[in-house]
Parts: sequence; C-alpha cells; structure tokens
Amino acid sequence: MHLTSDETVHRIDQKLAIDVCGLSLHCNFACTLAGNTVYSACQWAMLVLLARLSPPETVGRLALGFALTAPIFMLTGLQLRAVQATDARRKYLFGHYLALRLATTLLALSITGIATIVLGYRGETATVILVVAFAKSLEAVSDVLYGFLQQHERMDRIAVSMIIRGLGSLAAFGVMLYVSRSLLWGLMALATVWAVVLGMYDVPSGRMILQVAANTNSSSTLRPQWNTPLIGRLALLSLPLGVVMMLVSLNTNIPRYVIERYLGELDLGVFAALAALLVAGNTIVAALGQSAGPRLARHYAAADRVAFRHLLMKLLIIGVLLGALGIAAALSAGKPLLELLYGYKYATYTKPFVWITVAAAISYVQSFVGYAVTAARYFAVQAPLLVCVSISTAALCLWLVPSYGLLGASLALAGSAIIHLAGSSLILAHALSQLRALAPVNVTELLPQKP
Repeated sequence: MHLTSDETVHRIDQKLAIDVCGLSLHCNFACTLAGNTVYSACQWAMLVLLARLSPPETVGRLALGFALTAPIFMLTGLQLRAVQATDARRKYLFGHYLALRLATTLLALSITGIATIVLGYRGETATVILVVAFAKSLEAVSDVLYGFLQQHERMDRIAVSMIIRGLGSLAAFGVMLYVSRSLLWGLMALATVWAVVLGMYDVPSGRMILQVAANTNSSSTLRPQWNTPLIGRLALLSLPLGVVMMLVSLNTNIPRYVIERYLGELDLGVFAALAALLVAGNTIVAALGQSAGPRLARHYAAADRVAFRHLLMKLLIIGVLLGALGIAAALSAGKPLLELLYGYKYATYTKPFVWITVAAAISYVQSFVGYAVTAARYFAVQAPLLVCVSISTAALCLWLVPSYGLLGASLALAGSAIIHLAGSSLILAHALSQLRALAPVNVTELLPQKP
C-alpha cells in the first residue's frame, strides 16, 4: 500500500508520540528493576571474576579507585538527574542541564588528578584511579540523558541502555581480565563499552524525545546551552543536593578509607566483596525510588498529601521486607554463600557480613525517605544532616576499626545508618507539615505531554 507524504508524516508523528508519552508507574518500575538488576548483577559479576582471578589486594585496589573518585563525582554531579526528573514545572531546558554537567565533569576529572598526586598514589594504583575517573565521566554524560528520559517517565529506554552497558562491560572486562590478568586493561575495556553505548544508544534516545519537543515548539535542544546566568542559578539550586550526595558517598566510603589506612588493601578487598553481595536489595530500592520520584514530586507539587503519603508508605513497607530478607539470608547461609561465590579466603568473615546486612536493611528504609525528601525539593537541609552522619561514621570507624577490624567497620555502618534515618525522617515530617500551606497546581499540567 502506497502512503502519501502527509500520511507518512502522520504515522511518524504517531510513533514519536508513543515513544515519548510517559509510561505507567508499574511499567516504569518493571523496566527500571530489570535494567538495574541486570546492570548491578553485571557489576557484581565483574567483582566476582576479579576476586577469583586476582588476589584480594587487587580487589582492594579497585575498591580504592571507586572510593576516591565517587565522592568527587557525586559532588560535581550535583544530583542533576534527580533535580531534572523532579522539575515538574519545567523551569530549565535539557541543554542547560547538559551544559552544567559537561562543565562539572571536567572539574571532577581535574580534582581527581590533583587528589591522586597529593595523596601520593603512584604506579598502577594511580593509573587505575584515573581510568576509573574517565569511565565515570562517560557515565556522568549518560546520566544527564537518563534524567531527561526519567522526567518524561520513559524508564524503558534507560533500562535498555543499562542492560547493554552492563552485559557489554561484563563481557569486555571479563575477556580482557582473563587474557591479560590485568585490572587496568579490564577497566579500559569497560570504559570503551560505556563510550560506545553513550554514542550509539543514549544520544539517539535523547534525540527521540527532542524531536517531539520540536513539534510542540519547544526551544530545547540536545546540544548544551551556555546561558551563564541560567546555568549559574541551576548550579546554585543543585549544589546543596550535590553536597548531600558527596556526603552520602563519603559516608559510604569512610570505612574503606579507614580500613585501607589501618588494615591494608587485602582487608579492603574483603570488605568490598562482602558489601557487594547486597546489590540485589540496593537494585530494587533504586528502581522503586527512581520510578516513584517524579510521581511523588507531582503529588507534592499538587499539595496532594494523601496520595504522597500512600505511595511513600508502600515504598517503606517494601524497604522493611527487603531488609528482613537480607538479614535472614546472612544469618542462615552466610558462610556457604561467601565460600561459594568468592572462595575460602572470604568465608571466615560471616560476622561482619551479618552486620553489613543490618546496616543495609536500615539504609533501604532511609533511602525511600530520602527519595521523598528530594521529591519535595528539600535540598539544602539535607547537607547539614549528612555532615553530622559523616562525622559520626568517621568517629565510629576510627574507634572500632583499629580494635575490631572489619567487624568494627560493619558496626560503624549500622550506627551511621540509624542516625541518617532519624534525621531524614525529621526533615520529611516537616515537609509533610508544609503541604497544607502550598498553593495547589493543576496536576494534569505536570504530566508528560503528548504532541
């Protein structure tokens, strides 16, 4: 059947409308869970391969690379994905987010290089840190495109990207590690895969959304828009959340810094392997939080207290159940599980593993509270809380690690998780109390629009 040019254009527009229209919460959750599960499982599988093919010191070297770079990239990343996804009133265009992300990523690379020199890392350790930083810079650009897709509730596109990145990087890392027995070459292969996925899939996904935006007379573009005053205001808005995420990452990695300082890279490798087993719970929490975030933001912007609390309660119940399952598994099958996955060298660390699962159970609940606080756009107040949490974590680690080793580090994680949950709950209670004072908006105006 021959189509006229008008019919062809109409069918193309219909397809684009389907491609861009936001999906349901259940569909977005299913897609996000699938993407995060595959990606996180692949990341964990790489750690298992490294533990099987290399000594624990090499695992510790990789853990050190991520521990050093993560707080830097969290700070400079400004949590733009969350800010963009919860920008229900569309105050900033994608080009503004992209321009800011490119500038801050260059800053992160510079800071990482300076920190590597100042801290005295040399040889392969320094090279591993720099390659990890390069890979994270590629991830940062993909992340701002993810934020744009998440804003339009198209988590399926993000899921496909994560699955491709996860499977591709696992295959490339595994083959290169097996052939060369070199962590460095494995990381370089991983970075190459991430660059390919960014150029071949993530950018076209963003372009797809913007094609429809062009049909609705939007001034958005896939290119960075260097509007200095606007970008400055966006940076100031996002900076508190960037500080918060840096402190969250710092709080997570403080035990690693203290372990590396007092116990060495071998124990650091063991600790990283134990913590990596909690990937399943973190995957589900992240999938639910990222999927529910835009909807929580709309409920809050519309001053719909009942809908906001109802959705949040569902998330909290899931967090409690996940934590309970993790603790039960660690208590009943911790030792055989560790020996099966990592080998006999790791199987003797069952007590630290149990307490790590306790800390994770508390953090699951706290994470959902944190997503709700972010959806309410309470950014600045989270920074002082995280300062207190990080100070508490550092104090607990410095007190417990020298005397109790990895068990002390695990206990410190549990203690800081309790403090973090208590503080986040107080902020959320205040945010909910303010809902009655907000001027409600028409919720239909906050939904992803069809052309």
